Amino acid sequence: MAETSQDKKQTNNAGFQPLRKTNKESSSKDKMIEGSAWMTAGSIFSRLLGAIYIIPWVIWFGSMSDEANALFAKGYNIYSFFLIAAIAGIPSAIAKQVAHYNTINEFAVGQRLYKRGLLLSGATGIICALILYFGAPFLSNGDPNVVPILHSLAWAVLIIPTMSLTRGFFQGYQEMAPSAISQFVEQLVRVAYMLVTAFLIMRVHHGNWVTAVSQSTFAAFIGAIGGMLVLVFYYLRHRSRLQELARNSKQELAIPTKQLYKEIISQATPFIIIGSAITIFQLIDQYTFFNIMNHVYNFSATIVNTLYADFAFNSNKLVMIVVSLGSAMAITAVPMLSEAKTRGDKHEINSQITDALMLFAFFMIPAALGLAAVAQPLNTLFYHYDVIGTAVLEVSAFIAVILGLFTVISAVMQGVSENVRAVAYFLVGVVVKIALQYPLVAYLGAVGPLISTGIGFTVVSGLILRHLNQEFGIGFKRMSKPLSGIMVFSLLTFIVAFAVVRVAYLVLDPYSKTVALIVCVLAAFLGGMVYLYATLKTRLADMMFGPRVERIRRILRIH
Repeated sequence: MAETSQDKKQTNNAGFQPLRKTNKESSSKDKMIEGSAWMTAGSIFSRLLGAIYIIPWVIWFGSMSDEANALFAKGYNIYSFFLIAAIAGIPSAIAKQVAHYNTINEFAVGQRLYKRGLLLSGATGIICALILYFGAPFLSNGDPNVVPILHSLAWAVLIIPTMSLTRGFFQGYQEMAPSAISQFVEQLVRVAYMLVTAFLIMRVHHGNWVTAVSQSTFAAFIGAIGGMLVLVFYYLRHRSRLQELARNSKQELAIPTKQLYKEIISQATPFIIIGSAITIFQLIDQYTFFNIMNHVYNFSATIVNTLYADFAFNSNKLVMIVVSLGSAMAITAVPMLSEAKTRGDKHEINSQITDALMLFAFFMIPAALGLAAVAQPLNTLFYHYDVIGTAVLEVSAFIAVILGLFTVISAVMQGVSENVRAVAYFLVGVVVKIALQYPLVAYLGAVGPLISTGIGFTVVSGLILRHLNQEFGIGFKRMSKPLSGIMVFSLLTFIVAFAVVRVAYLVLDPYSKTVALIVCVLAAFLGGMVYLYATLKTRLADMMFGPRVERIRRILRIH
């Protein structure tokens, strides 16, 4: 195919030539970009809310803030595992199967699947909530303060599985807006409840800090109610359209209820393990870190709790904002890959895998490097000036790229029905993590768990990428040039942001939260503008998003 004059112009300007795709491939990529945009927006805003509340929360807890953060993390890690068990991978499985049935014009079957899934998720929610509540003394690992935290979190396990299932149903129709908006509302209500109760207990009534933390964790239940109400609104709004699709579907498949349950469970089981992968690694940290530190070092319980809070709560809260970029793309990829798999279209699967990896790299790499560059002022802004906390956040930022990559490619494996193989690869990573845990924690302290996690997920990701390349092919050749550009521009972004931080702190107070805010904003703005300018000037952004970025280039007068 001959190049157009515009293609030649773009190639001459930058060397990043736009990808030529068929209409079907372009449509798939547009869907992925649109879906990722909704899910990314919802996820990013939710994560930002979930991080920003920390600033006043830490101030109100005062000298007990690190202890409170450690307690919060201990309770939430256990709760997260039970929540994933209660959800049982059903939302992703429902999204995948609904997309499958929609592709073959069996909308009625997909809707029956959702209704049966509601009963299943309700049952698993009740069972897991009861286990979490009554098993709290055993799960607390000997820390009595953890018990009331787990009691408060058990309530959220009752409702969140149903909410997550409904999100999965909408995602099966590639309707990402309901999920994104409900996620944001859920977080908004949760954070509002947390801040109000923390202020009243700690500042107005000068109450017990454990009670304040337990109310902050109970906020998960309050937030879930808000998120569920949004989904109910969307479901009622779309009910007539859903009924019409069901009436006009082929209705050639008569699947018994028993088989529907079997299908949900068989699809969902691997999602439990893969969906809880990061949480499982965090639980390994929680149940080994204290024993290793007490065996190797002669630190007080307060110091060990503070070190644990540094990597398990403080840095994790901020890093998960970046990882949520990968999660958003992963959620978008599953139903689309399922559709391509149903059609047996290996070429489209190849294209979607490559596009997903490129979108991931375009956003994730500069975000992670930028986070590492502003680690000092960011840690000071959200918590307090702390050399160890800053170092932990820097390392966490780099590990975030690995976690995000795993999130995306494990979702790809699920989308192409390679669930069992993905679980097998993950178990290899668990073995690597456990094997490295003791020596790395013994020699590196709070950074050790992060390094062992990074190595474990690197092994898993390498195995998955190798398999995907062998089975479907990954456009590594097509990715090489733009990926090189992303790496160079991301490194340039890091250098600019890091230089701003270092120069600013030559003359400004490193302990001041106000100064930290100014430095963060300035470094993030300048670094971000460098990346934006470079990707627009070289037409790398055009390669990722097509002609839609031309308007941005005109506004910024970049030629």
